[in-house]
Amino acid sequence: MNKTKNIQNKKSNKLIVTSIAIVVALALIAGPLVAEDEAFATKKKNKGNFAEQSISQSQSSVQNALCASGGTTFLSCNNVSFQNQKNTGNNALAQDDDDDDNGGNSAKQSISQSQSSEQNSQVVSGGDTIGSGNNINVQNQENSGNNALGQS
Repeated sequence: MNKTKNIQNKKSNKLIVTSIAIVVALALIAGPLVAEDEAFATKKKNKGNFAEQSISQSQSSVQNALCASGGTTFLSCNNVSFQNQKNTGNNALAQDDDDDDNGGNSAKQSISQSQSSEQNSQVVSGGDTIGSGNNINVQNQENSGNNALGQS
């Protein structure tokens, strides 16, 4: 009977690890797809041009795990967070104040990326705690695009 429970627990642990890997993979794929691009420009009479443009990306991860076991705790209560942000696009803005209204140009332009991760893991075990209670966090931010602004 005890061997059957151990086999079922190992299968359950493998299922949990596989599920976590699938969720992480989906997050890595979907993250860059939901990045926001925003452009806004107006011209007010006798006020010149005003333009505001930004590219923003943000990610957050909060993970907690608590395991209490009377026996061996194997591959349990692990927190794994992989975050990746990549911006290969350009953020370009151009304005021409060709009127004689002396209003001039005004522009706000930005590219911002932020990431945060909070992890907490606690393991209480009556036996070995092999591969348990680990917090793993990998974060990457890359911006290979340009942020160009031209006014005349």
